Amino acid sequence: MEFGTVLQTNPPSSRTVALAKLAEQHGFDYVWTFDSHLLWQEPFVIYSQILAETRRVKVGPMVTNPATRDWTVIASLFATLNEMYGNRTICGIGRGDSAVRVTGGSPTTLTTLRESIHVIRELANSRSVDYHDATLHFPWSVGSELEVWVAAYGPKALELTGQVGDGFILQLADVDIARWMIRSVREAAEKAGRDPDAIKFCVAAPNYIGDDWAHMRDQCRWFGGMVGNHVADIVARYGSSGAVPQALTDYIAGRQGYDYNEHGKAGNTHTAFVPDEIVDRFCLLGSAEQHIEKLEELKSIGVDQFAGYLQHDNKEETLRVYGETVIPALADKIAART
Repeated sequence: MEFGTVLQTNPPSSRTVALAKLAEQHGFDYVWTFDSHLLWQEPFVIYSQILAETRRVKVGPMVTNPATRDWTVIASLFATLNEMYGNRTICGIGRGDSAVRVTGGSPTTLTTLRESIHVIRELANSRSVDYHDATLHFPWSVGSELEVWVAAYGPKALELTGQVGDGFILQLADVDIARWMIRSVREAAEKAGRDPDAIKFCVAAPNYIGDDWAHMRDQCRWFGGMVGNHVADIVARYGSSGAVPQALTDYIAGRQGYDYNEHGKAGNTHTAFVPDEIVDRFCLLGSAEQHIEKLEELKSIGVDQFAGYLQHDNKEETLRVYGETVIPALADKIAART
């Protein structure tokens, strides 16, 4: 299993860069960030500095969207970073949440998402693409490589992921829900004539090393509110039963609006509706041994990467314990002598 960490690009940007460097030092493979240009600093500028000050980690957004930047601009950003730092980028993309809602917009359609993935991937992999009645190519890009991983929850989005995604990002760590969604993506891939085992699966959720359960839950309760935005969209389209697991929809019955000014922040004031059970199911909390146990379950159902959100007050310690204990426990064992 590979490991990533998910950062917010809060000022000062040097703090984001420092956490990214620390993550690499502790053995993480990926550094992801939020991408919401009004709420936080512009991530692609910060990616350049992270890449300059690290040697191995891949960086990218979790997640960008097709609405706030022209698709050719997104592709150019990745292709430029790849030329500068040697193909160490990755693109997570979805229909859009805070980046579009804060500006009064709405998530894009799945059709738009599908088209954007094609344009971004072709251009950022130094290939030509048809776009707006013309064939486009970056004449300066040679050998750029970019995987595009799709963030999804609902049945149609999971189907699209299986059809076109290089990877699947699931932003919650409930084992039962992850099993259902991974199976859905694989079935869609197989129906589309793709190799379902070629798609990579990433589970992303807050991870907090500690023993004060009340405090850990309060620090990570924001995540249930953020996920609730997407679940609310699914319920509005499909109803509260049948199309998605009941466990994913029951808890939002008490949801009363959402303030994007507190999006992704520990201790925010509008996520009291999220019960402790959901926090425990959606996140990784507790001792290193408890994290390892849940990660082993996720690995057994096909999860290739766990990406931990560090939006809490125990960032450095969580990175340290993961580097010294959790990541080694999930690594393939290689003997020096047999």
